[in-house]
Amino acid sequence: MILIIDFGSQYNQLIARRVREHRVFCQVEPPTIKLAAIEKLNPDGIILSGGPSSIYEKNSPRIDKAIFGLGIPILGICYGLHYMVDALGGTVKSSKKREYGFAELIIKSKNHLFRDIDKRTTCWMSHGDSIGKLPRGFKITASTSSTRAAAVAHARKKRFGVQFHPEVAHTPQGKKMLGRFLFDICGCKRLWTMKNFAIQAVNRIRETVGDQRVILGLSGGVDSSVTALLIHRAIGKKLTCIFVDNGLLRLKEGEKLKKTLKQHLNINIRFVSAKRQFLTALAGVTDPEKKRKIIGRVFMTVFEVEAGKIRNAAFLAQGTLYPDIIESRSAFGGPTSVIKSHHNVGGLPKKMKLKLVEPLQYLFKDEVRKLGKTLGLSDELVWRQPFPGPGLAIRIIGEITARRLTILRQVDDLLLQEIKSAGYYKKLWQSFAVLLPIKSVGVMGDKRTYENIIAIRAVTSKDAMTADWAKLPHKFLAKVSNRIINETNGVNRVVYDISSKPPSTIEWE
Repeated sequence: MILIIDFGSQYNQLIARRVREHRVFCQVEPPTIKLAAIEKLNPDGIILSGGPSSIYEKNSPRIDKAIFGLGIPILGICYGLHYMVDALGGTVKSSKKREYGFAELIIKSKNHLFRDIDKRTTCWMSHGDSIGKLPRGFKITASTSSTRAAAVAHARKKRFGVQFHPEVAHTPQGKKMLGRFLFDICGCKRLWTMKNFAIQAVNRIRETVGDQRVILGLSGGVDSSVTALLIHRAIGKKLTCIFVDNGLLRLKEGEKLKKTLKQHLNINIRFVSAKRQFLTALAGVTDPEKKRKIIGRVFMTVFEVEAGKIRNAAFLAQGTLYPDIIESRSAFGGPTSVIKSHHNVGGLPKKMKLKLVEPLQYLFKDEVRKLGKTLGLSDELVWRQPFPGPGLAIRIIGEITARRLTILRQVDDLLLQEIKSAGYYKKLWQSFAVLLPIKSVGVMGDKRTYENIIAIRAVTSKDAMTADWAKLPHKFLAKVSNRIINETNGVNRVVYDISSKPPSTIEWE
């Protein structure tokens, strides 16, 4: 396995993806990780990520320098390179000319990272600092017109660094360079498969849980369903799944999921109706973060009541994914902005009686789907589009009321009917409707109307870290708009969201 140290780079998830695309397992940890923990993980190599800080700034993130004495191959990327140079006695300085975007990389040594790489190739730069003095034993292996030390190496000690970002698509031969590090330098083997992951995850769950029982909040989405199958494989009947109808689900969602889950999952499942608790707690609340916190709190209250009925229930299992963690909290405990609290990360109360089990927390959605297929999950569940834990509460902008929920449920149902009928459902990452907190003037039957506005959101994505708005045909959108306005009382205008992520997020709240 490869250990990735997260110094706060926006490209961190891409490093993990590129490593896994080579079928090598990797784990992302903050620079505060203890040396003993690294030794226990026994990685074949360490990658030090980039980050927004400058190494000479006060409180810039740093890892224990003792990692350089472990004899493990190390690759530093951008800030990770700066940290390595600084830690080993070299110097880093502010560049006279900032380098951002495409650059021509001129390779001086085609050994190691650059074996079989074109002598002149394109790379992607994003830095304002550069190497001043190299530590003893290091040599420059590549340069650009603006950066003398675009890549450096201490080949004997297997320490390598690049100023550019090999993990991004803008460095065309970057994946190949990372492959050289993984296989030629670290000696990794292509063993990362969903079958192997499942075996390892099952063993970890058994070791963690022991003889105690686990409760899982089952939503019917692919994340929680795959989590349920994985844990059930590990501990069998010691897992109890609870499906909570929070009153914030889609039209007849509870009934549909009850039928689907019982049909496909041979697991102990309890169905709990808690609509009143959730809607009462959300009354008058309009702030999206408060909504998420309230839903998390009520969710846990319901769970703890159920947990009290189950002897030896000590763990709460969740289908948390890596993108959830990235958006909910800083990866290294620094000043990185929290984008939004996810129901199964930042939305949970600080004091919980149950301990967490999150076997999917370093997986991306496409990997979870592959794992689901490996575990035998039906296509119906594997290919369900993501649906947020807070449900329609974060697709109703403003106050949650029974009337507004009814309107959005009807609209959402019509939209999904058309999306599926037109064959777009599996092609889109997500497609949904949003009820806006404003009304507009319209005219129906020669009479003035003053009714609600619906926004349609449809995006394409690979892992939810970035997303592009879907270029759906105008004729299709016109049909959807016509049906929504004609068949839903209280709506007289439909708009289409053409924002990508970033700068927007996929969900509106």
